[in-house]
Amino acid sequence: MRRAHTRRQEPPVTADLSPQELRTLVAVAADGGFSAAAATLGMTQSAVSHAVRGVERKVGAVLFERGRYGARPTAAGTKAVAHARRVLRMLDTLVTEARGAGAGPDGGDTVEGPLRIAAFRGAALHLLPPALEALAARHPGIETTVRVVREIGAGTAGEVAEGRADVGIGTIGTSSPVPPGLVGDVLLEEPYALVHPAGHPDPRSLPLVDWAENCSSYTRSWWSEQDWIPSATVQAEDDGTVLSIVSSGLGMAIMPALSLTGAPPTTETTDLGAGRPTRSIGYVTTPELATTVAVRALIRELRALRPPRSLDG
Repeated sequence: MRRAHTRRQEPPVTADLSPQELRTLVAVAADGGFSAAAATLGMTQSAVSHAVRGVERKVGAVLFERGRYGARPTAAGTKAVAHARRVLRMLDTLVTEARGAGAGPDGGDTVEGPLRIAAFRGAALHLLPPALEALAARHPGIETTVRVVREIGAGTAGEVAEGRADVGIGTIGTSSPVPPGLVGDVLLEEPYALVHPAGHPDPRSLPLVDWAENCSSYTRSWWSEQDWIPSATVQAEDDGTVLSIVSSGLGMAIMPALSLTGAPPTTETTDLGAGRPTRSIGYVTTPELATTVAVRALIRELRALRPPRSLDG
């Protein structure tokens, strides 16, 4: 079996990296090879290969493992590509913020251009729509895109750290702190409740339905102390599927309030008492984007929201 070729890196050459070199790194990582990146960038494969070798000489590290099936970032390459995305984003921001400085009717700043948001499903469904509506009314030049990201592994914070998103809306707090190198804060605290088929005489006797993104380590610890909670016998893909199963009378679930927003009338919730667990939902961004007009405007609209009725108590 043929092994991927890994070159030994030459001593670094002191020189600045150009934006085009950064775009080349990002394209090779995204497309998985030099040929595909060349097509994306409108360059020849040899030009892409030459550019990557030049960046590797400047950085002093091998950034891609070359093989018959393409190019894969090394550990150094993964770091370099993440920084490249973030630097390119700041170059775009430099232009939009400079153009909008003092350009508002009252002498304030305006902003145009993209705002990339990564959010878990519940936030994308129930928190972001009213915030984005208000944001569009105040700043019509901002073009928002939302990617739904599962809160497993790196989650939404990982999208921000890797430079794929400007803001991540996810679960943060004591058990899920803001990752090093990012900044953020809690937007709301939501309680968990027992949800079960409406009118069921003994909902705790039903099978437990769960999904992988449901709980933090803190909540799992609380679960382990409750002798009435059985092991989950049904593992669903997401919270919407959980609610569908429960509403069909096939089980009960322990869910955060945001997931219960708009729950079917065939379901009913029961308070878990004073010791019930909670989940913190917040935002994360990079230090360099935290002060930009677009990011500050989005956070301001998120903070101004009235929580969904299910979070009011």
